[in-house]
Amino acid sequence: GMQDGFDPAVDRAYQNGAFIPGAADYPPRWAAAAAAFRAVLAERAVTDLAYGPGDRQRFDLFLPQGAPRGCVVFLHGGYWRAFDRGDWSHLAAGALARGWACAMPGYTLAPAATIPQITGQAAAALAAVAARVAGPLVVTGHSAGGHLAARLACADLALPAAVAGRLRRVVPISPLAELAPLCQTALQADLHLTPADCATESPARHLPRPGVAVTVWVGGQERPAFLWQARLLSEAWACPWHVAPGRHHFDVIDDLADPGSALTGLLTAPLEA
Repeated sequence: GMQDGFDPAVDRAYQNGAFIPGAADYPPRWAAAAAAFRAVLAERAVTDLAYGPGDRQRFDLFLPQGAPRGCVVFLHGGYWRAFDRGDWSHLAAGALARGWACAMPGYTLAPAATIPQITGQAAAALAAVAARVAGPLVVTGHSAGGHLAARLACADLALPAAVAGRLRRVVPISPLAELAPLCQTALQADLHLTPADCATESPARHLPRPGVAVTVWVGGQERPAFLWQARLLSEAWACPWHVAPGRHHFDVIDDLADPGSALTGLLTAPLEA
């Protein structure tokens, strides 16, 4: 039935680039900015750190001047099936300028990995980051990475006690919070979501981890489906959501590179003891 079958209207609802002028120019611009950032920051970058056996189970770590106040972890998007950690390095600039380390993990992409497997990789990456950097952990992520950030904030997801105790704040940016609609999109050909996956992997169907402050972030010019997803998570978790004026799905992350932005300020705000 329609529950499992392709629906052109739902598919269109989850397309982003088709509704963003110059969408094709963003990925090469991101990759170039990321490479330039790594070149400039070479002496404060530790790249290609392994957290698992797979080629993409690696993270890059960028260190601030002086002892880090903690570590911001950024999980990239691409509907779990595109991009890599090296496309986003420049987005570490905001956190670094505020005295925080920034870790950027990759993960095995669908269809080679299922979303439950990718969630497990995100948890393993967080534990590996925690072993390298002292202090509080703040997790953010964009789109599919926003989903993974929210999953790490779900109470059902097993994390080592020492890691869970340090996870203090999670800021999912334009997250996927309810996965069932994706079964009706062309993405399903790569994601192979089952009803059980949707139940397990939809953050909006879980409770948030106690002691973790969550704020959902989304662009005001995003597709209605992404505004719905963000609002759904904020309602399910009774947490704030922030709608960034004028931002669409591709430029909503730009503020991560700006030390003075509200988004960077939220990620790096002092944490209560």
